[in-house]
Amino acid sequence: MLKSYFLAQHTCVRLVTNEEDEAVSNLLDVARELNLTPYIWSVVQGAREATLHTSNAVPGTENAAAALVHWRMNIRKPSMCICLDMIEHMSEPRVVRAWRELNKFFRIGGENMELYGRAHIVMVDHREDAPPVISVNSVRHFAQPPDDAELEEILKQTLRSQHQRGGITIDIKRRNLDAILQNLRGLTRRQAKQLVVDTVAQDRTLNVEDLAVIIEGKRKMLSGAGVLEFVDSPSSIDAIGGLKRLKKWLSERELSLDADAKEFGLSPPRGVLLLGVQGAGKSLAAKAIATAWKRPLLKLDPGTLYDRYVGESEKRLRDALAQAEAMSPVVLWIDEIEKGFASAASTSTDGGLSRRMFGTLLNWMQEHTAPVFLVATANDIEALPPELLRKGRFDEIFFVDLPTHEARVAILAIHLKKRKQDPKAFDLAKIADAIDGYSGAEIEQGIMSALHQVFSRRKLGNTVEASEAKLTTELLIETLRASPPLVVTMKRKIEALRQWSVGKCVPADE
Repeated sequence: MLKSYFLAQHTCVRLVTNEEDEAVSNLLDVARELNLTPYIWSVVQGAREATLHTSNAVPGTENAAAALVHWRMNIRKPSMCICLDMIEHMSEPRVVRAWRELNKFFRIGGENMELYGRAHIVMVDHREDAPPVISVNSVRHFAQPPDDAELEEILKQTLRSQHQRGGITIDIKRRNLDAILQNLRGLTRRQAKQLVVDTVAQDRTLNVEDLAVIIEGKRKMLSGAGVLEFVDSPSSIDAIGGLKRLKKWLSERELSLDADAKEFGLSPPRGVLLLGVQGAGKSLAAKAIATAWKRPLLKLDPGTLYDRYVGESEKRLRDALAQAEAMSPVVLWIDEIEKGFASAASTSTDGGLSRRMFGTLLNWMQEHTAPVFLVATANDIEALPPELLRKGRFDEIFFVDLPTHEARVAILAIHLKKRKQDPKAFDLAKIADAIDGYSGAEIEQGIMSALHQVFSRRKLGNTVEASEAKLTTELLIETLRASPPLVVTMKRKIEALRQWSVGKCVPADE
């Protein structure tokens, strides 16, 4: 793709990437292939010829305008002028003027016909925003992560290199190797290579156990990016109480993820919107989807997208969506989506940024083809842009209400077992009757509070009290009812939310 821009005689290419060394290496390969003399500029080293051996920079060309003028006055052969971080200097009028003159000179070729269509400016930057005059006179390219075939070649070359350094034992079957390659998706070439080196550095072995090491290493790399975050989901969908209709919906569509579903005329499910009462289990529902379909769960925090630089917020959103596609198949979870795009539903106070961000998301939801299943959760329906609720945006809109009696029994059993308590030792039906209207989160906190009381009595009481202190049905009821649930403190709002959902959403539970 990068080579095609030069074959199409684009005078200026803007390459947006955080992997500068990788980008420059690829550009030099293209330059050699097309017989272009490569030059390179940075504010530290100035302008110089980018040969295999570092050449001396032209004195005085550390200034961006001076470098561009130097190239305008001296280049008379097919060339590629690579500018590093030059977008940072485009606020200076002299730099813009020098760029325009060089760009025009390269475009028309002047009297030098050999130069016509064979001289190019390449701007390698970590930011995509540029003055309008630069944008309309250039083509923008976003660096793409390696595909599966390239990832496999990177893996083999890296292992070969490490083996030459100290010997490596490889004991892995093809299906496990495919799983490793799948978990390298979405990483840059540098990141993939580094992760493979990290994996074999300690025991000098690559085997099936290293799959967990690679997953954890990738999680750390992504957490440093601050946009997408890996989230652990329950090992079994049985660890989630209630949500029977949602679970049935997921079960019916799980097989549509298989390759033969397309031959049957089915398209993979694209996403669901989960509305409901705060604390009722929307986050758990998102995790339930990842668990049921055995897919990685990635969380996108809208708050991390916004940046003070013009255009940078939109870039972060596009990068996050592109990264999710590269890692597919995955479940992408946007929590409290109304907070990230609230201004898109009303008169904008942010210069239209939220609306542009929302438009980018809607366009991706409509157009993306990679198997990325979007799960959006929301608490405040009034803050949601109407376009998001339109039929066709999501496969289904579920309403996650407060748990039913049966669901409360299941939730009690799950959390008691999780805290090393035998659910059979309690009258769960009696407790569930006493806590009608409590959310799953409130039930969990009530159990924790009761356990704190028991633990405190055992540690601080006398010998008799300590031996008798234990968690009981009565203590659980007493502790849970001591703290009024949200349905009491926010009764009107919850009732309005329930009434709104009738006929507009599918109940997540029976």
